[in-house]
Amino acid sequence: MVKTTNEYINREISWLQFNARVLQESKDHRVPLIDRLRFLGIFSNNLDEFFKVRYATVKRIVDAGKTGKSVLGGEKAKDLLEEITKIVIDQQARSLEIFKQIDKELRQENIFIIRETEVSESQAEFIRDYFFKKVNQELMTIILNDLTEFPLLKDTAAYLAVKVVMKNGSTKGRHNRYALIEIPKGIDRFIVLPKEGDKDYVIMLDDLIRFCLDSVFTMFDFESISAHMIKITRDAELDIDNDLSKSFIEKISSSVEHRKISDPVRFVYDKSIDKDTLQFLKEKMDIMDTDSVIPGGRYHNRRDYMGFPSLGRHDLMYDKIEPLPVKGLSMKGSLLDIIAHKDYMIYAPYHTFSYVTKFLREAALDPQVRSIKITIYRLASDSQIASALVNAVKNGKQVTVQIELQARFDEQNNIEYANHLQDEGVNLIFGVPGLKVHSKICLVEREEVEGIKRYGFISTGNFNESTAKIYTDYTLFTAHQGILKDMNKVFGFFETNYKINKYKHLIVSPHYTKSTFMKLIDNEIAFAKAGKEAYIKIKMNSLTSYKMVDKLYEASRAGVKIQMIVRGICCLIPGVEGMSENIEAISVVDKFLEHPRLFIFGNDGDAKIYISSADWMTRNLDFRVEVGCPIYDPDIRQELLDTFDISWRDNSKARVFSAKQDNAYRKRAKGQPELRSQFEMYDYYKRKLED
Repeated sequence: MVKTTNEYINREISWLQFNARVLQESKDHRVPLIDRLRFLGIFSNNLDEFFKVRYATVKRIVDAGKTGKSVLGGEKAKDLLEEITKIVIDQQARSLEIFKQIDKELRQENIFIIRETEVSESQAEFIRDYFFKKVNQELMTIILNDLTEFPLLKDTAAYLAVKVVMKNGSTKGRHNRYALIEIPKGIDRFIVLPKEGDKDYVIMLDDLIRFCLDSVFTMFDFESISAHMIKITRDAELDIDNDLSKSFIEKISSSVEHRKISDPVRFVYDKSIDKDTLQFLKEKMDIMDTDSVIPGGRYHNRRDYMGFPSLGRHDLMYDKIEPLPVKGLSMKGSLLDIIAHKDYMIYAPYHTFSYVTKFLREAALDPQVRSIKITIYRLASDSQIASALVNAVKNGKQVTVQIELQARFDEQNNIEYANHLQDEGVNLIFGVPGLKVHSKICLVEREEVEGIKRYGFISTGNFNESTAKIYTDYTLFTAHQGILKDMNKVFGFFETNYKINKYKHLIVSPHYTKSTFMKLIDNEIAFAKAGKEAYIKIKMNSLTSYKMVDKLYEASRAGVKIQMIVRGICCLIPGVEGMSENIEAISVVDKFLEHPRLFIFGNDGDAKIYISSADWMTRNLDFRVEVGCPIYDPDIRQELLDTFDISWRDNSKARVFSAKQDNAYRKRAKGQPELRSQFEMYDYYKRKLED
């Protein structure tokens, strides 16, 4: 049972319950076998990021000698750290059991992930050849015994802790040597061995190194060698200095570099490691009993399972969907001309993201286009978006890019893009001091007969071709001059931070998002008290703002019917009599990562509908630049109502939020057909093309 206060679920605990839903996917036999293994990788990757950010934040509160009750939903920080560690140990144990089951089922499919003890003679020859050609020269091996200072371990890198039992010419005395081998990151973690008949064999790089340990330590006269994996996770918070002589890029670069030596927040080890080896490491690393020490399995950095080879077994993976076109939005003609007459919306990955790059490439070449302005939060490693913007500069357009250098874990990638874009002549702006820019907007100004006309798009997700294949997000293309005038004011705010603009259409953080949504909820409360139908439908990633939770509780007590689809953290407790009995909440975790933010308010029969980049989290409402956009086009309004309804009716992958926080799947009524919303969503858009 997860601890709660009377009114809230702790956000860190709720996040761990979200990751438990990811872990459920790796156990679900409706998920193809290789994809189940990849969900284990996602679970592990999520956990790494959790410790780098959330656990590290709570640990900072403890280290500062504070309780943190005011920001942690009433729970003391020290107690919370202990609770987190217990939950994580339990989840890790479950993940190991799930892996054992997946491994068993892979073997039934003639796919064998073998250990070094299972290698045949023919495989041994291949492995040793592979080791000397590709691995040996990449190994970083450190003998620890005689070092006065323990080496700095890299954040989340995996290491083999090696114990070498030495011979000394005597039957009585033995002494041990200890070493660390860093698992090379530049080599595939999974090495596919030669196929034998209809059987596929894979060995992990860790075990390949274990198999060849005798070749690594040939200088020692040893009796035996054993190797067990360890890793640490470091605090990922950026500490930005105030040196006025440095540019913002230099400050972020320096802070990212400093992250490499930040304080450890978690130590994970193979629970089968020898006690003397573990004790040696803990003493050398100054690991205290109060630190988060997690006994794990034989393999760490299981995030690499996300890249498990397909082995040509497409029958064991999800079918790739072919992204659909949007009816009426042609890739052949001019998008600007089409958008001039009507708004259009794409819903990736069901629709092709190519419309976004097509829009920018057309704007880059159009002789009438004078300027392009865009916000960038995360870009693909080889970004067509960046390429189109550079192309626009080369065609004489004025291009302004607001790039967020503090996008978590994408800082280095964005720094490199910032330098590249700046070198190419793009006008870069770095947002507002103290605020991250998380909005997803683009504005194009075009000189036409009537004068300057604006075109643009606004999205709930990043302008990233790679994530658009696996994240679900809405993007609205519009030539609504009122919306785009407001959008231009947002870009003006980046340049003139002291000026607070007023907006007629957009909902903009940090000044208006919370207050606007509060007013919209108040409207529904007034309708409910007047005996009219009142409802709110919300789809978002996370709900952690206690003020917004309290407002929803107030609406529920007034009789407003509230439906919530929250993928990740949800601090609200639905279904509690006298507090939230009119609130239902579910989470959908499936093939794609649910990422849109959609808000629907009944408004006495004339629904107000918005898409937004903002979740209802304190950081999004008060400490970021976020943009929400009203939907005016009647066809798109209906489409958003339909897509919400499809997600809400999910009875296959929907988990129900409750005080129990047990991730229970929504039950189907007897005789009710299964509805898996992500699959139904694709069919819905296919049918729209046929209408």
